[in-house]
Amino acid sequence: MNYDDDVKKRLRRMEGQIRGILKMMEEGQDCKDVVSQISAVRSAADKAIAYIVAVNLEQCIREENEAGRDSSKVVKQAVELLVKSR
Repeated sequence: MNYDDDVKKRLRRMEGQIRGILKMMEEGQDCKDVVSQISAVRSAADKAIAYIVAVNLEQCIREENEAGRDSSKVVKQAVELLVKSR
């Protein structure tokens, strides 16, 4: 799978958020603020996972259909991957 610039941008943004969280911790900022930022990173990670799985699923279904095969197994694998990621 080729990962497009959008998903890479999402991950770089998360990387920056994590650096910011570490700085907040070093500065001794309030627990609620730190947890709030960690929650935002988790949400961003969930969205990145969903995006990657969706793009990959679309590509795999197209390939299965072009080969004349049933794509239901690919869909099941994608759902299992999403469930596992939580």
